[in-house]
Order: sequence, then structure tokens, then C-alpha cells
Amino acid sequence: MLGILPLFAMVAFGQVTPAPQVAAEAQVSAQAKGVRQAEEIRQAEEVRQVEDPYLWLEDVGGSKALDWARAQNKKSLTKLENLADYKPIHDSILKILDSKDRIPYVSMRKEHLYNFWQDAAHVRGILRRTTLDEYKKKNPQWETVLDVDALAAAENENWVYKGSFFLYPTYDRCMVSLSRGGADATVQREFDVITKSFVKDGFVLPEAKSSISWIDRDHLYVGTDFGDGSLTDSGYPRTARLWTRGTALKDAPQIFEGVKTDVSAGVYTSHTPEGSFDFASRTITFYTSELYYLLDGRKIKIDIPEDANFQGIFKKQMLVRLKSDWTVGGKTYPVGGLIAIDFEKFLAGDRGFETLFTPSERVSLSSVTMIKNRILVNTLDNVASVLHAYSFENGHWKHHSTEAPSLGSIYTFGSRDSDTYFVNYTGYLHPSTLYLADAGVARMTKIKELPHYFDATPYLVKRHEARSKDGTMVPYFVVRSKTLKYDSSNPTILYGYGGFQVSLAPRYSGSIGAGWLEHGGVYVVANIRGGGEFGPKWHQAALKKNRHKAYEDFIAVAEDLVAKKITSPRHLGIRGGSNGGLLVGAVFTQRPELFNAVVCSVPLLDMQRYHKLLAGASWMGEYGNPDDPDMWDYIRTYSPYHNVHSDRRYPKVFFHTSTRDDRVHPGHARKMVAKMMGMGHPVYYYENIEGGHGGAANNRQRAHVSALAYAYLLDQLR
Repeated sequence: MLGILPLFAMVAFGQVTPAPQVAAEAQVSAQAKGVRQAEEIRQAEEVRQVEDPYLWLEDVGGSKALDWARAQNKKSLTKLENLADYKPIHDSILKILDSKDRIPYVSMRKEHLYNFWQDAAHVRGILRRTTLDEYKKKNPQWETVLDVDALAAAENENWVYKGSFFLYPTYDRCMVSLSRGGADATVQREFDVITKSFVKDGFVLPEAKSSISWIDRDHLYVGTDFGDGSLTDSGYPRTARLWTRGTALKDAPQIFEGVKTDVSAGVYTSHTPEGSFDFASRTITFYTSELYYLLDGRKIKIDIPEDANFQGIFKKQMLVRLKSDWTVGGKTYPVGGLIAIDFEKFLAGDRGFETLFTPSERVSLSSVTMIKNRILVNTLDNVASVLHAYSFENGHWKHHSTEAPSLGSIYTFGSRDSDTYFVNYTGYLHPSTLYLADAGVARMTKIKELPHYFDATPYLVKRHEARSKDGTMVPYFVVRSKTLKYDSSNPTILYGYGGFQVSLAPRYSGSIGAGWLEHGGVYVVANIRGGGEFGPKWHQAALKKNRHKAYEDFIAVAEDLVAKKITSPRHLGIRGGSNGGLLVGAVFTQRPELFNAVVCSVPLLDMQRYHKLLAGASWMGEYGNPDDPDMWDYIRTYSPYHNVHSDRRYPKVFFHTSTRDDRVHPGHARKMVAKMMGMGHPVYYYENIEGGHGGAANNRQRAHVSALAYAYLLDQLR
């Protein structure tokens, strides 16, 4: 089938018109080949079910599987909760998480600033608001808009708040997203923020992984589970409909659709001060998509590379972020760059883009934030943030200097309605600090700052590099005591992620300080390939059949820590979650002698079935398709579930996951634990019955899981 795709692609674009007989023969051949492949996959699946005695643990809510999980919880918690360090660490972390001195981060909605807040008195949390003048005060007055604890009690539902989507430009209505137990699937309900009540006979979507976008007060673009054929293989919407107030959802006309193998498809309205724009998008893979502009009933394809990121419309300029080199209009624009062009001229055929940002080997684009009259471009220079600002005036782009802090991590947020914006600055030993800025003024004003949740004066941060197997230099940060003895005896956590172009920039964590550093630990973060620290190329270097590069980088950092005598295998532990759980799973099965502790959180582990479980199909752009025999021959070399053996000695791993995680299937962790136990390997296992992909739904659960992990690590490594 793959061999004839290029021919079909050319036909679709009118470049080749095969003779009818040739086309018919090709179609018959393709159908026969497709039938053979389908039969081969079916037979392989039958073999897997015979070979995998733990498939029953994939039954998420099945009584047998849940009884097994609860039994493992009881066994592990009996040990972990009785470790001497557990309770003091738990209490200190819970105090930090519930602290009223935390920065209440906000979203700007016209004259109001909204914040979602959880503490000891509001376990599920409250949505509240204030004004900018009030927010500047040390102790602002807040107005509660929605009390999720009270709502859950009144409706006898295990509600977890997942966000609100406001109506532009009045911001008097929003769609509130509520999850049962923290899952990604949510119930959407229309809410009036003036009356502080749900709208009677308003828009309501049943539980699903839905997508919604306000068009105006009486119309929504909706993607949800409409029944058979309406979802992709990844479990996300495949179709989009236009829903009018007062009509039944089932009667909403379909206006766009993708194909079943897409990650998702949908339609949304982009609201700007200069006007609104409707777009339809097919997310083909995690990294490729097709975008269409909807105008007067027409669907106009936005002719940019499929792997490019459409950043939006600013001052009627279209911004595009490139993931590969793009030659167009007689010019080549580099991978990792940010380019812009007048949108109307682009639609008319102009391809004369202007470059706003060009990357270099160690400088990459981190994020783009649009406010009313500025674009804020956050870059990473050797994993330290540098902020740039741009305006578009009189037909030209203009660069503006900012006084944002450096040598740490920043992120920006604001509103398309205002030139006021916020800059948050943080570092490993620098508590997060929030600055208020204005587009027309270079100077920023500090308005909020976290307290020091631990005494940072005894510690320092050092940046090192390790040489990976292929010679690539991999940076990593070490947070340690100033009086550290290089005697190989220091308990050390090595943390990593290495996937999906996620950058691990320095950030402050009171939990790490109180739970680890103050107990004599060393904390290390590895900026391995697969991440986004140095742009798309750094990410792409560990994609699919290069996945082993990420694992080699992580191992190289571990070996460098040992070589520097910061620690030793006896005192070295590793930690990662989600894709990072796959990372530590692959690494401990490859090099078990290098570590004495592993915290493997909400992980992917069975890489032969990951694409068949929940949202797994959406990640084939990252890992590849294991149903392809050639791809599976590679994936099986690192799939943790297929590389654990009875005759090897492993560290006593701590696995934890969540029953309500509907993104990464809890069956990964369950099956790995069952398999290791069946081979006689001791492990710890904890499954939070709620919590979603984050592993916890509220501060108490977060403190519990964190304390279990740190107590375990201290017991193993100290």
C-alpha cells in the first residue's frame, strides 16, 4: 500500500492522470494488499493475546483489574507510608501546596482577572475574579464566581475543574469544563459569570474529549462524540458541526471532517482586535496538519508546510513557525524560524515572508504571545530565556527591547484586548516572580513573588555537559549543596523527559527543595534530545528510529555524574512521567546496574500496544507504528515491557499511575508491575483511583504522591 501512495498524491493534485486500465489494476492490487495486511495484523494480534498473559489488566474499570490495583496499593502503601521520611515530607509539601502565599496566576477577561484557586478550604477549588488595580495589592479582594466543592456536593459528582472558555468580546458567558475524577474527557456547560449560575437551557455537551469554539453568543463550533464514525483512532473529534442556540446538538449541521486515522479535526474562530477569522484544521499526525480558511462558504487551504505551526493572525499578518527548512518564493526560510506575511496578500498568492526570528545552534524559539499591539517572542539561549517584543506599524515590523530578567525561565501571558501583560520569572533557586508590563514601556514592575519555601542559600546551580554515545554534547543542570563532597556518596535524582519538543527549562519548586534538597539530595535535570531546548532539530534527532538517542543521552548524563563523583550507582535514582516514564523504563531495563531507584509515573511501557490504548494512536508521529514490522523490529529493542527479564537484577522500581488517566492508559504500569512481580522482581505500585494524567486531582493527592516518591527515593539512595 505504501508503495503506491506517491502516485495517488500526484493524481490528487492533478499532476498525473493514469490510463483507466492502469488505475484499475493499481486499485485491485492495493485492495488485495490491504486485505493481506489486515489479515496479518489480525493474526499478529491473536498471537499477542496468547503471549501476553496480563492483557486483562487493560480493563480499566473492570472489577478484577481494580481489585488487583487496590491489593498492590495496600501492600505498597503499608511500606511507603510508614517510612520515617514520609509524614514530615507529606506535611511540608501539603503546606506549600495549600499556602495562601502562592502566586494566584490569572487570565485577563476585559475588566476582570480570573483565577482558579485550591487550598485546604477549597479542595476542589474555586473560580474567582478581581480587578487589575486590586490584583496589584498584596492581599487583593476576590469575588467567588464558581465553587467547585459546593457544586460537586450539590450534584453528588466527583467534579474536577478543567478550565473555562469565554465568549469574546463580552466575556459574560463561558463554557465550563468539568471532569469526573480528573480524566481528559469532560462535560461542557454554559455558565453566566454575571449571575454566577449555569444558563438554563444553555449549551451543554455530555462527557467526551470535545473541542468547542465560540463564534458569537448564539453559535458554537463543536467537535465531540456524535456516535459511530465521529471520532478518530486517537479518540478525538473527527468532525465539526455548527451548533445554534435553541437547537438539538444532534441536528447541528456538519461543516468539516477529517479521516479516521487523523489525530483530530475541528473548526475554530480566531478573534482579534482587527476582526475574526474562521479556520478548519486536520491534525494528520502529532506534528503535521492541514489548515483551511473558511470564508463565505468556501474552504481555502493555507498553503504552508504540513509540519509548520500556524501561530495566528496579528494586525492582519499571518505568523508561521517552521519545523523544517522551507523554500518558497525563491527564498529558503530555516527550520525553527518565525516568519510573517500579510494574510490577504498570502491568499492572493504572495509568498514574500518577512523573518522575525532566526535560530542558531543553541538559540531556539520557545513561545509566541500576542497582545493587542505587541508580539512577545520568548527564546531560549542555552536553556535560559530571553524575551523580545515586536510591533507592526506602518507596514513594517519593529523590534522593541524589554527589561525581562535573564539567566532563568520566563513565560508571558496577556490578552488580545490589552497592551498590559505579565511576565513570570523563575529559576531552580529563585522563587517565581510575577512582573506587570505594558507594551509601550520597557520597564517591568514586580507585583507578586513566591516566598522562599526552603532556604536556598546553602545551594547552587551548575550547568554541565556530557558526551553522548555519538559524540553529541548534552547539557544538564545540577542543583546541589555548596559544600558538596565529591565522594560518590550523594543521593541524587536524575530527571528527564526527552520527547514531543518539550523543553525542561529551570523552574522553582518548593516541593523539590523541601522534599529532596533539604534532606541532603542532589537534583539533576537532563536536557536530552527529543526535547525542544535547541529547537526542532534537537527534537527530531530522537524521533522514531532515532529514539535510542534520547536514552543514550540520559545514560551519558548518569555516567557523567558518576565519573564526576557527584554520586554512584548505589546512590543514583531516576525519575520521569508520561513520555518521561517511558524514558526511565527504557533506561533501567537497558542499564539496571547504573541505578538504585526509579520513579516511573503515568508511563508508556508496552510499546507494541501503545497505539491501541486511549490516545496512543496520536503519538505515532513520535514513536512510529508498531504494526509496521520494520518499525516494530526497532521499537522492540527499547520497549520496557518487552525488555524486562527474569535473569537480570533491577532496582526496586516505584511505579504509579491513575485509574482516571484517559490519555496514557494505566494498563502500561499495571502490566509492567504484574510481569516484573511474576518474574520475582520486587516493585512498589500505587494507582490513584482518580487524578487523570497529572496523577492527582487536588493538593492532598499531589502531596501524597510526592511524599511517597521522595520517601522511597531517600530510603533507596541515602
